[in-house]
Amino acid sequence: MRILFVSSNRIGDAVITCGVLDHLIRIYPNARITIACGPAAQGVFARMPNRDRTILVVKHKNDSHWLKLWWATVTTVWDLVVDMRGSLLVYVLPAKRRAVRRRVPGRMFEQYAHILGITPAPLPVVWTAPEDRAKAASILPADRPVIAFGATANWAPKVWPAERFAALYERLRAGPLPNAAVAVFAGPGEAERAMAAPLLAALPGAIDLCGTLALPEVAACIQRCALYIGNDSGLMHLAAASGTPTIGLCGTTIDRAVEMAPAGLHAAWALADGTTMDSLSVETAYAACVRMLASVS
Repeated sequence: MRILFVSSNRIGDAVITCGVLDHLIRIYPNARITIACGPAAQGVFARMPNRDRTILVVKHKNDSHWLKLWWATVTTVWDLVVDMRGSLLVYVLPAKRRAVRRRVPGRMFEQYAHILGITPAPLPVVWTAPEDRAKAASILPADRPVIAFGATANWAPKVWPAERFAALYERLRAGPLPNAAVAVFAGPGEAERAMAAPLLAALPGAIDLCGTLALPEVAACIQRCALYIGNDSGLMHLAAASGTPTIGLCGTTIDRAVEMAPAGLHAAWALADGTTMDSLSVETAYAACVRMLASVS
């Protein structure tokens, strides 16, 4: 069976689609799956079982990237084409079955499952390899809990102030996670490094994991952490899908809080009182962390 799966350009959205992908792999264990996604998201699928190849969709003017994707896929008769982007592509490809995203009410992972009629909606997953887990074990201490901070986001107003992250760390280390180490995560590139710099300066003993790892290695590191706390970002969704207790920090995007809530076995928001990250207090974030840790103890 040959499946074409058109996923997202963004890491977070791509991670959320992985619950549906995992379902398809379990239903069709011998399927050969081609992924189409943006360059930033390709690492999400790097360790995915049954992946035949990944086609990178690089945006061009006049939507010509869709023509290039069509050209790369039109010579195959697909048993199933799944389009999480809701484009017209699936209608001009030879396919025995098509599933196209249309917006419906509910959380994003439920919307993605809806297009294939999957109930209950499967939670997102992450895939790592033994070498990723070995790398994580070489980076993070095994003799003390590690608190992970996701210090960045794709938009500066979504970033919680560095001094509040630092204050939250002190509260957690003095409370439910005594003697905890701290690791700071961010994506690659100078913009991400600059966004994380104030938090690294506020926590001089932190393990700096900003832009130094591939996505499967990031996922493996997060899985070794006792708790992940981060801004509304792709790394937050990766953490939630990894199964690590995850608290997303939400203020600026509070209008989409229900739809885009972190989806995982142990994941929740710390919600601000207003529509800015400044309106999210350390006390509110700490309370959310304590509830989460109590629920998994």
